[in-house]
Amino acid sequence: MSAAILYLPPRSSVCIASKRLGLHPVPVTALSHRAEWAAQLGQKDKSVPGRVTRLASGNVNGKVIILTGPPGAGKTTVAEFLAVNASVPTVHLTTDLFYRSIRAGFVLPFLPQAQQQNAVVIEAIVGTVATFARGGYDVVVDGIVGPWFLGPFRAASERDHLVMSYVVLRPGLPITLSRATERRGTELRDIEAITGLHGAFAQLGDLEDHAIDTGTLDAEQTAAEVRRLVVSGRYRLM
Repeated sequence: MSAAILYLPPRSSVCIASKRLGLHPVPVTALSHRAEWAAQLGQKDKSVPGRVTRLASGNVNGKVIILTGPPGAGKTTVAEFLAVNASVPTVHLTTDLFYRSIRAGFVLPFLPQAQQQNAVVIEAIVGTVATFARGGYDVVVDGIVGPWFLGPFRAASERDHLVMSYVVLRPGLPITLSRATERRGTELRDIEAITGLHGAFAQLGDLEDHAIDTGTLDAEQTAAEVRRLVVSGRYRLM
């Protein structure tokens, strides 16, 4: 989304402005170019009128799914399945993006000295999630959100009357290590760190029933199972 910004002014026109062009507005017809706008933003055209009604009403909160687990559990892929195939306006929010936004002074989140940094980042994530949900969007959060981070989420749920579900994807350690170490790019591949995080998610206490062993499931099957369990209400965060 760095190349173009979508503006929705009060009247019927919509302006697409490019940063590189100095934000000069280009008016387009409100309904005939939905697919074109989506293509420019790298998104699928999902803006059919029946799915935006609740946004227009402004009085229906969205629901939140916190999808977590150790590195390599498939969180981001499954979250994308859930968001893209949703029947209501839905946001896929990846917590890694908040950490990567720290350009100077960044501390690896799994280190003991990252405690203050992590608390600030979680506060920013919760604020963003609550803003989208209050605006009528469902939100799928994917990232390392252990039980130790749930306090701010619970507080936002109570304050804003938001329905939140907490789902832990937890394949066995050998499968987790295999998947995580095969990843490319900037993803965490440190075996010691991954093993430690897997162990942290092995001790969920009262939230043990919120874990799914996804070792034998592919991403699409996992997304279907998550959707089924969330609808059942069993994974509601209280």
